[in-house]
Amino acid sequence: MFELVFTRRFSMAHRLLAGESERCALPHGHNEYIRAHLRATNPTVLDGRTNMVMPFQRAKGVWHGFIDNHVDHALQLAEDDPLLAWFALNEPQRARRILVTPGDPTTELLACLLMAKLNTFLAADGGALTCASIEIEETPTNTVRYSGDPLAVLPRPRPAPRCWWRRADMTISDT
Repeated sequence: MFELVFTRRFSMAHRLLAGESERCALPHGHNEYIRAHLRATNPTVLDGRTNMVMPFQRAKGVWHGFIDNHVDHALQLAEDDPLLAWFALNEPQRARRILVTPGDPTTELLACLLMAKLNTFLAADGGALTCASIEIEETPTNTVRYSGDPLAVLPRPRPAPRCWWRRADMTISDT
């Protein structure tokens, strides 16, 4: 089976408050690589003419725009992080650039959230492709790979069937 694999690089900052690492509780950043593996939802024989599952530009266009224009250089914070209220009060124009997560914005959580978001984009484009797996390289020595249904493992702190990761738009928060 063919897989279309697309890689994108983005810079980000986050902080992790719930874990045991005091070092990660301070805002800090990473230059990350995200690699999405897409598969045909209903694989068929190549047509003998174009011989593509889907043109690359169509398969990756919206996704790359989302990563480049919304995820790149976004601050990632948990929905209960006190910094969210600070930004809302003191720098509301910058609050839009905060990617808000249900709990600490770990690489594991981000992989599932972004895979869910990518699948909403693909479904909105007719559903010919689905994301089979996603990898995020946080550092040259730490990579998270997820395959499966991201919605099955995401935290459910609130009944929100239309969270930002389930909408085929460019949002990165529900605030």
